[in-house]
Amino acid sequence: MKGFPGFPDGKLRLTSIPNLFFSDLLPHIDNLGELKVTLYAFWALTQKEGQVRYLRLTDFLNDTEFVKGLGPTLKMATDALLDGIERAVARGTFLHVNVESADGKMDLYFLNTEKGRAAVEGITRGEWRPNPDEEQPISLLVERPNIFILYEQNIGPLTPIIADELRDAEQTYPLRWIEEAIQSAVANNVRKWRYVLAILERWRQEGKQDGISHRDSQKELRKPIPDEYRDIIKR
Repeated sequence: MKGFPGFPDGKLRLTSIPNLFFSDLLPHIDNLGELKVTLYAFWALTQKEGQVRYLRLTDFLNDTEFVKGLGPTLKMATDALLDGIERAVARGTFLHVNVESADGKMDLYFLNTEKGRAAVEGITRGEWRPNPDEEQPISLLVERPNIFILYEQNIGPLTPIIADELRDAEQTYPLRWIEEAIQSAVANNVRKWRYVLAILERWRQEGKQDGISHRDSQKELRKPIPDEYRDIIKR
């Protein structure tokens, strides 16, 4: 199991969850899929805009990062997702409405709040319908990865010594530089942290310019390492 590197320093975006969830709802949820879709809904609805907020079934299904955590295969994960949603509806956490649209039937899910109940009543009375053209896709992949995740995903396992060096680098270089330097290490098949540091130090000494094109950036990434770093990197 891949370990969690921890929350980064600095101000983080937060998702509001009512206290009643923990006191009146959480003790009764005994299914992991139901728990995951419920927590996901709290987060996903904060990504929406407008007075009436709801999730479509496709919002759940199209978020591959979320779905793949529900099962070892796509079919099992999808089945767990649909089962979790059905359980949340049966419990009364979600309000489910099926409406007709130009593309066919749409499954809409509202949190069982005052606004959610009012929206469902409005749909039932024919006073309101969602506009599919206004829908924007949402995804869990909205936050930039912190430096620990970048390292583990591209270089290798995190150790306490490397973690300290990563923190130092984060204070010294812009995160975008670090991302580009790690991309260079991957592109050149030299997955070594000291190789990344050598690139970052060269950029710092030479005065790396921001806003360069992707093509120029790739040329810059592939420049030879200065002589003082050749004893560190064996290519």
